[in-house]
Amino acid sequence: MEDDVAQTFDLAPVAMWIEDFSGVHALFETWRGEGVENISAFLAEDPARVAACSSRIKVLKVNKRTLDLFEARDLDHLVENLGLVFRDDMLTSHISELSQLFDGKSAFSSNAINYTLGGRRLDIQLRGNVLPGHEGTLARVLLTTEDVTARETAARAERESRQYAEGIFEHSPVSLWVEDFSRIKILLDDVRRRGIVDFRVFTDVHPEFVTQCMSEIRVIDVNQATLDLFGAPDRRTLFHRLAEIFRGNMQQHFREQLIELWNGNLFHHREVVNYALDGSERFVLLQFSVLPGHEDDWSLVQVALTDITARKKAEAYLEYLGKHDVLTKLHNRAFYMEELNRIERKSLRPVSVVILDLNGLKEANDQRGHDAGDALLRRLGEVLNEAVSGPNRAARIGGDEFALLMPGADEMAVAAMIESIDDLLKINNQFYPTGTLSVSMGRATSSATESMEALVKRADIDMYKQKQAYYSRAAANRRR
Repeated sequence: MEDDVAQTFDLAPVAMWIEDFSGVHALFETWRGEGVENISAFLAEDPARVAACSSRIKVLKVNKRTLDLFEARDLDHLVENLGLVFRDDMLTSHISELSQLFDGKSAFSSNAINYTLGGRRLDIQLRGNVLPGHEGTLARVLLTTEDVTARETAARAERESRQYAEGIFEHSPVSLWVEDFSRIKILLDDVRRRGIVDFRVFTDVHPEFVTQCMSEIRVIDVNQATLDLFGAPDRRTLFHRLAEIFRGNMQQHFREQLIELWNGNLFHHREVVNYALDGSERFVLLQFSVLPGHEDDWSLVQVALTDITARKKAEAYLEYLGKHDVLTKLHNRAFYMEELNRIERKSLRPVSVVILDLNGLKEANDQRGHDAGDALLRRLGEVLNEAVSGPNRAARIGGDEFALLMPGADEMAVAAMIESIDDLLKINNQFYPTGTLSVSMGRATSSATESMEALVKRADIDMYKQKQAYYSRAAANRRR
């Protein structure tokens, strides 16, 4: 019978050790006598205490699987090189085993790192049992060391992969949202089962369906770039104030997203306008994708928002420059010519035109420099911007020449406009007494069949008459 037990021990497929812990037990008793109660904390205070315990363990016997696992020729070869097997962070994991024995447990377990005699790292699942009859001395303890290296390596790889993915998500410079669209998938499928074919028409008739779908989005997580983009101090604040971010025309944009999803486009993008928590606009490029493995239920989707606010502002400014005069903030000649052509094509009549010429610009430039001339131009821009509002348009069409286009305005409306400009000129001159702002204005109101070219020519001729009268008065004043 003893031979059978010995043979079973030696042929077991798991590495097995029989060890004598009586020296450890004696050390425990000494520490108990010194008042040690929390053995874990006591050992953690001084690694030398763990080493003292380890040095008192005697290996009595191992089986063949142990020798193979640790690349030892025989028991003596293994025992002589235990310093190679139990090293580095082994002492830290050893605290757990010792603590369980100190607390009177006859069975214990822990995870540890061992090394083969050839230096290969092993992840070990260690289990120990005090053999019956030796509970009082710990003179015989049976241990098994199961090699779980493959499992732990896979677990470490999985953890590293998850940490890598989480790191990319959290530290991405682009705003990332992880969301659950499963409820939206259910709602769309229900509409499809009801026989709806044209989803765009359906949402035209039932805009409340879009609102319902928006309310069913569940935000799972966002990254730091999202908090930065929308000026949120933390995720909790952002989640509670989503209505402030997704407002304005967002419902119309979301409707287009729903149409994309209805048509099976699980990956799409569009430009939208969101709002930061301080109320400022955020122009973003929204990229939507259902994550792989979730195509059937849309329970995990990613939304990436790239901030294009600076680009949109630059585009808007370039568009502004294409239609406006930078100095006066009025429309420029290119816009004026386009507007003339547009009005020409329209049937709305009458149309009135006012041509204005800034008096004394050349003299101001010659006598006081171009800065003084520019100041006069800016002031006239201020006056015209104040006097003119849609559908009327004011433009600087030359160096000192300006035009007002007034579609639908009759002679009475033109007279009121000129009176308003005269009043604003007087007010403006009260604030700038060193340089008088003066303009010559010509007007014309179209007849039923008159072209815009002929209308502008009449207003221009009228302006030159006013100009001549201005210079005649100036000359008479100089003679006096």
